[in-house]
Amino acid sequence: MPRDELAAWLRLLLTPGLGRTTARQLLAAFGLPETIWARPSDSWDGVVESSLAKAMAWPPEGFDAALSAHERWLAQDNARHVITLADPRYPASLLDTADPPLMLFVHGRLDALAHPQRLAVVGSRNPTPQGAQNAAAFAQSLAASGLCIVSGLALGVDGAAHEGALRAGGVTLAVVGTGLDRVYPSRHRDLAHRIVAQGAMLSEYPLGTPPLAQNFPQRNRVIAGLSMGTLVVEAALQSGSLITARLATEQGREVFAIPGSIHSPQSRGCHALIRQGAKLVESAQDVLEELRLADPTPRTDGDPPTQACATEGELLDALGHDPVSLDALLARTGLPTSALQAQLLELELQGVVARLPGGLVQRVAQG
Repeated sequence: MPRDELAAWLRLLLTPGLGRTTARQLLAAFGLPETIWARPSDSWDGVVESSLAKAMAWPPEGFDAALSAHERWLAQDNARHVITLADPRYPASLLDTADPPLMLFVHGRLDALAHPQRLAVVGSRNPTPQGAQNAAAFAQSLAASGLCIVSGLALGVDGAAHEGALRAGGVTLAVVGTGLDRVYPSRHRDLAHRIVAQGAMLSEYPLGTPPLAQNFPQRNRVIAGLSMGTLVVEAALQSGSLITARLATEQGREVFAIPGSIHSPQSRGCHALIRQGAKLVESAQDVLEELRLADPTPRTDGDPPTQACATEGELLDALGHDPVSLDALLARTGLPTSALQAQLLELELQGVVARLPGGLVQRVAQG
């Protein structure tokens, strides 16, 4: 992007008091940002209040340093991009929402933004162990079926969803609430590097933006807007994931929810969504069928691709009839952890297996 063009858009983004709605009104009235800034400030009075027009007359404090920082960031890596509302590469699904970002800062593969089938996978930052396993297993199976998995890089379900998509060799897109010159949370630094290699990191916030609390609910509208549907894995009743689901509904997108134990607070948000009309799903195939997408590699529901699995009878034999730990089952079956968890989930949903305190599982006596 030429320096003058980058400067004009960045000034629109960084001017204090100039929100996204007013900025889009200026663009609608005058055209590209270069045209806006070339006009005398009194010509903006019909679009913005006179006090704001006066404040807009000069670049904001520190603007030259911010512009130089963005130029250096772009020059360091040819996988770094700035995409504006006027750019033909701007995702059409996001452009169609009520509040599209003015600019998108991208680090990674641009084809993740152009992917025709994107699904958001979101949930609790403090999921149960089963919730984290569900997020990874669903994302892995859906990514293997060709969907781009969109999430927010947060701890818990978000991180598990990105990991699952990467494990499948699929594409994943992380929408973050900070500038792309930092990774939040910091423990996801390695995950962020792997996402850049296999998908993309995306933010509407300029470089230097810290992890401010108000940015994350705003980030959720981008996650929902990029996606054809949103899958909520686990969520408490007061949860940012429910904000994402509500925004997806408002945007006319599908919402899916995985049911859980009636005793778990982390399941109550999903149950509330189901009561409100979200699609109850028990397997990745349920999501694909609802979206009318063919699964090119049918598998046992929830079973991660390319991993060996025991038959249901063999797994039940390994379980026996007494409570057993996951480690003991791993030793008895020789299965990878993710494959065993996926098959146990299927048996649990069928009512054949129950989870017990202490991480134990047990067969349920059939009457």
